[in-house]
Amino acid sequence: MKQLDPKAVWLFTLKLLPLFAIFAWFAGSIITMGAVTFFVSMNTQGDPTWIFGFLGSSFFFWIVLTVGGAYCWARLSYHYYRYELTEQGFKKESGVIWKRYVTIPYDRIQNVDIYRGIIARILGLSDLQIQTAGYSAPNAAMSEGRLPGLSQSDAELIRDELINRTQRSRHQGL
Repeated sequence: MKQLDPKAVWLFTLKLLPLFAIFAWFAGSIITMGAVTFFVSMNTQGDPTWIFGFLGSSFFFWIVLTVGGAYCWARLSYHYYRYELTEQGFKKESGVIWKRYVTIPYDRIQNVDIYRGIIARILGLSDLQIQTAGYSAPNAAMSEGRLPGLSQSDAELIRDELINRTQRSRHQGL
């Protein structure tokens, strides 16, 4: 099975940053409150200057946890995201904790689109959307046959190959 373009790790990281920022903020807040309570109870001299250093290090911890966590999760997501064009149909595997295996028969494919958002264009990547008969998703990002993080040339080659295989499967008799 094939993997996405290696630059997809950066695309995944940038998309995960807001989620990990919120997670790190909650985790950092709990740790900061506990540490401030501990240091206030230990500091009997009344010198408040230590809190500035502590808050600075808490902010540094928040940044490291946000960026590091998002990058590590993006790296894992990239590693487990694979696809393949077989004789039966388009196959895709994804997921770090919960694995998802999708097979789309060629005769169910209705349309194949290529999207390039601003971040993907900066990285030189494309998002391939395979729309199928009988599957409705609330938005394109949730489509059954979505391949994010493909190089522009790979996305065009896969689109053309899917269209060819779809046309061949429709011209065959039962």
